[in-house]
Amino acid sequence: MTEEDAQTPSHSDAEMRALLERQRAAFTAAMPEDLDARENRLNRAIFLLTENADWFAETISEDFGHRSKEQTLLTDIGPSVNALKHAKKHFRHWARGEKRSPMFPLGLLGGQARVDMMPKGVVGVVAPWNFPVGMVFVPLAGVLSAGNRALVKPSEFTPLTSRLMAELAQKYFHEEELAVVTGGPEVGKAFTALPFDHMIFTGATGVGRHVMRAAADNLVPVTLELGGKSPTIVGRSADRKKAAERIALGKMMNAGQICLAPDYVMVPQEQESGFIDDLTESVAALYPKLLANDDYTSVINGRNAERLAGYLNDARKKGAELIEVNPAGEDFFNSNGNKMPLTLLRNVTDDMAVMQEEIFGPILPVKTYHRIDEAIDYVNAHDRPLGLYYFGSDEAEEAQVLGHTMSGGVTVNDVLFHNAMEDLPFGGIGPSGMGNYHGVDGFRTFSHARAVYRQSKLDVAGMGGFKPPYGKATARAIKGMLKG
Repeated sequence: MTEEDAQTPSHSDAEMRALLERQRAAFTAAMPEDLDARENRLNRAIFLLTENADWFAETISEDFGHRSKEQTLLTDIGPSVNALKHAKKHFRHWARGEKRSPMFPLGLLGGQARVDMMPKGVVGVVAPWNFPVGMVFVPLAGVLSAGNRALVKPSEFTPLTSRLMAELAQKYFHEEELAVVTGGPEVGKAFTALPFDHMIFTGATGVGRHVMRAAADNLVPVTLELGGKSPTIVGRSADRKKAAERIALGKMMNAGQICLAPDYVMVPQEQESGFIDDLTESVAALYPKLLANDDYTSVINGRNAERLAGYLNDARKKGAELIEVNPAGEDFFNSNGNKMPLTLLRNVTDDMAVMQEEIFGPILPVKTYHRIDEAIDYVNAHDRPLGLYYFGSDEAEEAQVLGHTMSGGVTVNDVLFHNAMEDLPFGGIGPSGMGNYHGVDGFRTFSHARAVYRQSKLDVAGMGGFKPPYGKATARAIKGMLKG
């Protein structure tokens, strides 16, 4: 048993299945799910967050070893509240049925067609540790506004936050509406094997493969948000200092523990040294010191700190140059914590672990290119990323980069911000994920678009030649279908 398991109550498979059945029974009994009930749940989710924001911030910091209250409010609580408010404002419009046009001549004969947006039922939400509140409540905005019930499995790596979330869920919701289950990897494995009506998982690509296999046994549709290695391309036309500052801000936020963090940067070869200097200056301006700085987040635990150190050792042995950005010259080795400075890497090669795995920490490889085609070809030769970032003012080059690459989303002249747009779909493609959520796209993901056709009183089948015995009407119908 891990330390995290020991601190957090663990739900059994039987308990989780019983919760699922109670939620499904309540959902079935309430059909059709009332719009006022949905709004009430969205309101309660908002109250849960706003009334306990400081408590969440304190608890998350304790789980991390240190994370500032401001960062949690800005990047975890705030986006969650915004997503829930956005859904509350728009979901009644999203939920309206949509009229469709029956095929000719059925519309002329009185036939009617429409699409109804129906809730799917019970949605399983598997959330990671890096944003332990946001990665639960942002998808819940779509889940609840679409009229579903939800079972949530937060991460065992933030056990105190998971336990707090479970306690608050019981206070603000009936367990037939929303329930949080806790426990370690075995609980997570059993959770993903439950016969949900839909499941959303946020986490590592490797774990996502296991989640998809488990869901396949019950034919559960899944939304996977997996991350990967998000590239940042700095064009020759870019404002280099501004690009360096924005990349530094995005990379240092949450100590790089963001699925969308810039994973590596590609710069023109002749600008490499200048760009590294700009990055170093930008970090120093944002974080004049790191260990004794409340604004800078700790790596989540010793295991991840060792993983990151392993990447650095492997890169050094294989020929990379390591540039530690430590503005105040602080002693991280003897700090008795898991804070790490940003380390820039030059001369990286694809045989290095840091260029094969998602980094998820304060390490940033810097690669060079001669022609923009080289940068594009490098991106395309690797797994499709969750995010792609381009800096530059050359519109033709921007179109070339965006038109010849594929990624889950794109931010131009900044990083991360496409994720902050609630009215844009968020999700990956290929190894970086499948499906999307946020705003109306989340509502649609967690809804079933049910086709409804209402037949007229006329004998449409006979008039259209579909009723035996086949004759002239049938011949006319076939001729019309096959006509070019």
